[in-house]
Amino acid sequence: MNAIAPLAPGGVSDTTLFRSGAFLDGRWTEAASGDSLPVTDPADGARIGSVAALSAAESAAAVDAAQAAFPAWAGLLPQERAAVLHRWHDLILAAKEDLARIMVAEQGKPISEARGEIDYAASFVEFYAEEAKRPNIEGVTSHLHDAEVELWLEPVGVVALITPWNFPAAMLTRKAAAALAAGCTVVAHPSQETPFSALALAELAARAGFPAGVFNVVTGRAATVVPPWTGDTRVRALSFTGSTEVGRMLYRDSAQTVKRLVLELGGHAPVLVFRGGDLDRVVEECIKAKFATSGQDCLGANRIYVERPIYDAFCERFTAATRALTLGRGMDDPDIGPLMNEKAVAKQEEHVADALARGATLACGGKRHALGPLWYEPTVLTDVPDDALIVREETFGPVAAILPFDTEEEVVARANASEYGLIAYVHSNDPRQIYRLTRALQYGMVAVNRTKVTGAPIPFGGMKQSGIGREGARRGMEQFMEIKYVCRDWA
Repeated sequence: MNAIAPLAPGGVSDTTLFRSGAFLDGRWTEAASGDSLPVTDPADGARIGSVAALSAAESAAAVDAAQAAFPAWAGLLPQERAAVLHRWHDLILAAKEDLARIMVAEQGKPISEARGEIDYAASFVEFYAEEAKRPNIEGVTSHLHDAEVELWLEPVGVVALITPWNFPAAMLTRKAAAALAAGCTVVAHPSQETPFSALALAELAARAGFPAGVFNVVTGRAATVVPPWTGDTRVRALSFTGSTEVGRMLYRDSAQTVKRLVLELGGHAPVLVFRGGDLDRVVEECIKAKFATSGQDCLGANRIYVERPIYDAFCERFTAATRALTLGRGMDDPDIGPLMNEKAVAKQEEHVADALARGATLACGGKRHALGPLWYEPTVLTDVPDDALIVREETFGPVAAILPFDTEEEVVARANASEYGLIAYVHSNDPRQIYRLTRALQYGMVAVNRTKVTGAPIPFGGMKQSGIGREGARRGMEQFMEIKYVCRDWA
């Protein structure tokens, strides 16, 4: 069935982008059982549509389709795969406004952020369309007489992708474009809370000319859809973005089939603010780091450490800037939108209550907003003790924790005292100090005197329990390729 969901609030000009069925083997399909899952607007809880809830057998059938399509797709010339990716990129940009509106309806983020995400999503497709042409055979100086030695990069096969609700377009293209450029075929499972963005991208992929079975989007419940993939030896690699807790489960469940894993997990980023800089600019960057995507970002600043001589001034200015943030529905383009679900709001409440009970000071916010049950006021906590939950766990919401420090060595130790290691932010004007900090911080990425650092050309990923592997850059494509060593003699 070629089912189309109701229009998203705000409307889309191309209604065929708003799909309710899964995309398997080049066809739109509903669940054979008729089962479906509702999708609601987090701004007001209104139902915007429903998507097919596929069974485990139907999820396995997607792997069948991807496996069948793999030899022909891998066998194309790299420039032929690149041409399809370039068409996909162009179609994504042409549909930017509709894709952004769909995202606002299901995810709630401000429309300007949604438009920015579509640009970001498209950039991965363009980048990997070019990278598709570059995995050449590498000659190696032979260690044997009369032998020629070569290294070949070859696609691993079928790749499973599991994507989150906070960046429903960009996290899919970052994974899928790399795998497709490498010559792999894909089965993708979007979050059941934000499936429409992925389905819209699948529609555009079909228009771009991906052969049937190369790019499949399987909607439904993760507990039903994913186990057939972790247990299937034909699925050679699995890429997941989400919580460390779920990442551990996927790691365990993929062990029996010894899959290649790319896991982008929890963040819990520290910010280290030293005296000597432009305090207004530092506050502006810290506001961006904390409150982008309403704080629902793995790169979001969770712990802001400020050197004691500037601590009071920083807290005062940061709190004033937080109070000035606007809340509203996504299409009104506020600074802060709703949180994704009740669990997310409850976590803000738990972390705030715990910090206050341990002696922190509430500078502003600290409660749900009158706009609705999934809205939480932008909140600032000062003098937060190190044993507070918010210092030990990722908050993933609009609550900022500010803590003073006295010495460089002390703050590095406190920043590193975490199982997470995705990104750290540093604000300093001392070149030698910057060098020491970037070396000492146990994080996969370090942003110095700025917030925005991500993009298609950089390898995104973390250390420790923030993940395995890298996404983006050439390394992102190499995650889905095997090295074959060839040693050849001429008889």
